[in-house]
Amino acid sequence: MIRFLIVTMLLFLNVAAWSQGGKATLNGYLKDGANGEMLIGVSVYIPQLKAGTTTNAYGFYSITVPAGTYDVVYSFIGYNTQTVSITLSGDVSRSIEMAGESTMMQEVEISGDRVDANVVGIQMSKNTLNLSQVRKLPALFGEVDILKSVQMLPGVISAGEGTSAFFVRGGGGDQNLILMDEAPIYDASHLGGLVSVFNADVIKDSELYKGGIPARFGGRLSSILEVRTIDGNNKNFQVQGGLGTLASRLSVQGPIKQDKASFLLSGRISNIGGYLKAAGEDNGVTFYDLNGKVNWKANDKNRFFISGYMGRDKITFDGGDAGFGWGNATATFRWNHLFNERLFSNTSLIASRFDYSLEINDPAQGFKWTSDLTEVSLKNDLSYFINTNNELTFGYHLTSRRFQPARIVPSSDGSLFKRTEFQKMYALDHALFISNEQRVNDQISLEYGVRLSIFQNVGPGKVYRYEDPKAADNPVRSDSSEYNRWETIKAYINLEPRLGVRYALSENQSIKASYNRMVQNTHQMAAGTVPLPFNNWAPSGPYLKPQMADQVAIGYFQNFNDNMYEGSIEAYYKDVNNVTDFADNAEILLNEDLSTEYRQGDSWAYGAEFMLNKKKGKLTGMVSYTWSKVMRKIDGVNQQTDENGNAYGKTYAAGYDRRNVLNIIGAYDYNDKWTFGASFTYSTGRPVTLPSGKYEIDGYMPNTISERNGYRMPDFHHLDLSATLNPRKNAGRRFKGQWVFSVYNVYSRKNAFTIYTRTKRDDDGNVIGDGTQKEARMIYLFPILPSVTYNIKF
Repeated sequence: MIRFLIVTMLLFLNVAAWSQGGKATLNGYLKDGANGEMLIGVSVYIPQLKAGTTTNAYGFYSITVPAGTYDVVYSFIGYNTQTVSITLSGDVSRSIEMAGESTMMQEVEISGDRVDANVVGIQMSKNTLNLSQVRKLPALFGEVDILKSVQMLPGVISAGEGTSAFFVRGGGGDQNLILMDEAPIYDASHLGGLVSVFNADVIKDSELYKGGIPARFGGRLSSILEVRTIDGNNKNFQVQGGLGTLASRLSVQGPIKQDKASFLLSGRISNIGGYLKAAGEDNGVTFYDLNGKVNWKANDKNRFFISGYMGRDKITFDGGDAGFGWGNATATFRWNHLFNERLFSNTSLIASRFDYSLEINDPAQGFKWTSDLTEVSLKNDLSYFINTNNELTFGYHLTSRRFQPARIVPSSDGSLFKRTEFQKMYALDHALFISNEQRVNDQISLEYGVRLSIFQNVGPGKVYRYEDPKAADNPVRSDSSEYNRWETIKAYINLEPRLGVRYALSENQSIKASYNRMVQNTHQMAAGTVPLPFNNWAPSGPYLKPQMADQVAIGYFQNFNDNMYEGSIEAYYKDVNNVTDFADNAEILLNEDLSTEYRQGDSWAYGAEFMLNKKKGKLTGMVSYTWSKVMRKIDGVNQQTDENGNAYGKTYAAGYDRRNVLNIIGAYDYNDKWTFGASFTYSTGRPVTLPSGKYEIDGYMPNTISERNGYRMPDFHHLDLSATLNPRKNAGRRFKGQWVFSVYNVYSRKNAFTIYTRTKRDDDGNVIGDGTQKEARMIYLFPILPSVTYNIKF
């Protein structure tokens, strides 16, 4: 099928090429005139033809029209619209530097989409973050965090305090692909989720795809969060930073060769460790981030980029006798090449590594436990701008992964622990994709395509076979097979069709629908609900099938009052096969036969999302509400017995099932000096599994679990406020200082981080009764927390 599609598209390209007689192509790059930064989503429109296009993720545009003289209008939010008269007697390359609308010292507000993209764009279930608005909102400890803003979007549910994880449309936290400069980030949290790995000072653009996901993306079931960092100012040197309650930041950027090459270097380090030490605490808490980037324009057809990220957390106890840590490291080399006026190529070589460690320094019971996941990818994405009505994208992706589940090293020869290394696992992930964005007429636009996923679990490695891999007791190994390096252990091939449709009801109203199939070949093996840095990843293989999700969505979109307001209503249904969970009473820790504890089954989710967003004026903000339901049915999980004594897996609510979520955010520009922000969030409490009692057997009293996720935590809600004192407007002043005051959890709501059970006791701590009665206890993290941050820029 994929061969047929490729041949058909190639024939279509040939026909399109022959039909270009009497036509000309206008192309080029759009960039910020102040710093040379490439602008994404700039509208390029020709009024005489009522046709246009937008710049891609690299600031490039191309439009093919009949030869002639036209007025070309370049427009983008926060920039002065430019109209240029261009004669197209042949192909013309025209790059434009756009000037910001602001005439004084205010920051230019940049959005990655045109002002009416909510209505006219084919893509539905997509949100582009306005970073200027994000910076005005309250932030925990004053640290601006785009992931916290993502969690306020419709269809997105925060996993709660103490984690940066989020859930999208009935999917788990591990089903979100998070990319920074195309490199995957496997755990995006710092300090257990107080803040994410994304330093707002270096973020250029951020987009979240929840449905109708383009064919170029794959590998996860629920969403794609794509974050791009700035390229670096190629006009002037610039320094900015900040000193806050949680962390200090400093970044430097500037030209290596003006208008040809530039660099960016940024660092962030936490301040909490210093506070703890000053308070006489033996515990240590620290994290750091480093971002770097270099870009070079070799000529009009070739541009090169190298970017990297490194970040790490370390938490120690009792003066360093115990602790744990985790970190991400990424590197991206990118080459943009223009083959001709209409064929654009992006080739990327990407490396990513995530690791964590647990350590106890004790002569008798000391050890260091480490685990890591490393991957290297080669990607080639091509865009062919056929004409004003068709844009074809196609490409090939190859990823190699190595999984190191666990490596245990004793701290001394006298330690009770032995040196242990679990078997590494390897995988190759291939993907071919092709899609077309087509404007049928003024009312109907389409985006359709397909992705072919070819996954190989490969050697070297040994695979055990069992007499009964799902035995209730310890499974018995019956045989094993050895595999050489790159030898295929198990392969899976899946087609992932994608379709998006937009029907315009008027200039400011449209209806959209989408369908996408997503396949996920990697699995996060988590015993709990919330994704944590210490949950292992595993590839699909003999005992794990790829997870597969089919999602359909439909929505109504309307803008009001000259695009000041945008509103939307979306409904979706998602069906997931081979969703993974652990069996009831699974043995997880140090289990070399862990694959026998995996269970796979079905999940389904549906819901509705409502959003109203005010984008202009002194008061801006958004109100969103989501109603959703997520259920699972897996044999071996939540086992029950029917009236005939037969065991079966009873349907249960997924751990991230939250029926009602309401988010309200707002920012008010009181005057040139003061800006006030507020955010409020409410959600139904998440399901949790708790013991219902105890029973005695041979003097031992284990817990009785009656039902998986049979209880719910209390509802989650809090209010945050902020006030920002901006620098005075002074055109001759380069140094700018800004104060940000925030209050997190204004009314000090005790939101549950987790709930545990213990033997019921009285107020004096004495056990009540025979010790079989249980009581639930709640742990919460953050009461009311004021903070202050001082930001500088010059």
